[in-house]
Amino acid sequence: MKSLFPNRLIAPLAFSTFVALLSWGVWELGYRSSLEQLARRGESDLALAADRLTGELQGFRELAALMSDHPVVASALGGAYVQDTLAEIADKTGALNLSVIDTSGLEIASARGDYHFVGDRTGFERAMDGALGVEHMRSDRFNRRVFVFYAPIFGVRGPVTGVVSVTVDVEAIESSWRGDQQAIYFTDSDRLIFISNRSELVLLSKSENLTSQDQVEPFFEYQTQSRYGHEVWLIDGGRYLPTTALHLQLEMPTVDLLGEALLDVAPARQLAGLQVAVAAALCLAFGAMLFWATERRRTLAIANRQLEARVQKRTAELEETAVELRREVVERAAAEARLKKAQDDLVQAGKLSALGQMSAGISHELNQPLMAIRSFAENAEAFLERGKPERTAENLSRISELVRRMGRIIKNLRAFSKQESEPLTDVELGAAIDATLEMAAAKARQENAVIRWDGMSAPLWVRAGEVRLQQVLLNLISNAIDAMEGQDEKTVRVAVASGDRVTVAVRDHGPGIAEPEKIFDPFYSTKQVGAAEGMGLGLSISYGLVQSFGGAIRGRNHPDGGAIFTIELDAAKRREDA
Repeated sequence: MKSLFPNRLIAPLAFSTFVALLSWGVWELGYRSSLEQLARRGESDLALAADRLTGELQGFRELAALMSDHPVVASALGGAYVQDTLAEIADKTGALNLSVIDTSGLEIASARGDYHFVGDRTGFERAMDGALGVEHMRSDRFNRRVFVFYAPIFGVRGPVTGVVSVTVDVEAIESSWRGDQQAIYFTDSDRLIFISNRSELVLLSKSENLTSQDQVEPFFEYQTQSRYGHEVWLIDGGRYLPTTALHLQLEMPTVDLLGEALLDVAPARQLAGLQVAVAAALCLAFGAMLFWATERRRTLAIANRQLEARVQKRTAELEETAVELRREVVERAAAEARLKKAQDDLVQAGKLSALGQMSAGISHELNQPLMAIRSFAENAEAFLERGKPERTAENLSRISELVRRMGRIIKNLRAFSKQESEPLTDVELGAAIDATLEMAAAKARQENAVIRWDGMSAPLWVRAGEVRLQQVLLNLISNAIDAMEGQDEKTVRVAVASGDRVTVAVRDHGPGIAEPEKIFDPFYSTKQVGAAEGMGLGLSISYGLVQSFGGAIRGRNHPDGGAIFTIELDAAKRREDA
């Protein structure tokens, strides 16, 4: 028996080594593939950010060129007072300052009313040579980072008679980038980070030759690794920068900057780790089954040898032992059959559970449109009997629209389950609320509830998805009606307020919210088990949808009784004549 022990260890050790090598190989392949995908997405995002920056700066460069031929510039060179006109142009174009400079380098007109000498700047000297000039700096005049574009003013006979400068506020350009997922920054030729969507990176220097006289802070400490042809940084940069990041670069010669991006590789590691876990689990499960079968065969072989040794001495006992062995084989076969059936039942139960969750989510989102379709179909039938084909056609048209909306709902549910977002659009809030109330009307009538909505005096546009916004509103209104079950008077109030953000409020006069901090948790519900739409998914799904708009949703108890849910959305920037 002792001689068998070392041999029994060989197979498990060999199998463990195989699993370790396979896991390492899966990790390498998975991590390499994930890094490649991350690099491609990062390069696309960095190129997009660089194009956006270049495009915004190009607009101000063109403004400088256009202003060089503007009559107000000629008037300024002639000694006229043009500050008010320059200030108006600067305000309309978003420029920080507009200046007219004479050939000596002294500003003779400025939108801000103060005049400085700029004749020692390289951008001005280039403009005096007849070309467009540009420079960026930390301006003591404006106490901020700026880009300055210079354009020459040519006289009637050709020579340069002055220069127009347009000053651009870098922080105004950065404001639209704040909150981007990837950390992106742009460094100049002195390796100074001049523009970034992370404020903690601004004006940090990556130069290795900093002295105590330099009035900038050094860049964060980091270590560089090369992984599969990609540059990976190990960073100690605070909570807003990844500790392990993929570093990408993009040359921007048009503005003399270098675009760089730091992409968190943690998702790539997690994906590779998940692939390793799945591969190792499958191998270990197979190994466990193989080991169990081998041990079973070894046990039976030992039993057979013992029986063969006893056959000569105890023939009578051999028959009894044979009977016992046959019975044990039958029992084991039956046990194996039961185990196999139990495993099949568990697999089937898992499938049914997944199907049940999918069916519950889809039925929750499609229930209200189906109710509306049924109502419109019944109305169409009634109008046909009354000989009103035009009303029948109207109802059938509404049914067709609802079917199209249901298709979009299914698409949005699928996108939401995969954590994706449809592109946001400008949605007319009043029309969305009217469409929602139209679908909720049948339920309101069934429950003897009244929905108070005063409408809107003028169109109000918000940034959202039309169908998803209607889903959220419909869920809140339905919940409000359900909350007042059993009451004599059931009133739901819908109100809209506009300010920095557009707010939609839905209030009921029910018993209120028992646990406000849990209302957006999945599967949390105050409805009875088995009640229609009582799965506790509605508010959780609504929360995710509003978050995808860049908005916020809150629920609380109203001081005068009942509950009130508010949705905050960004207002769409539309021209009045649009």
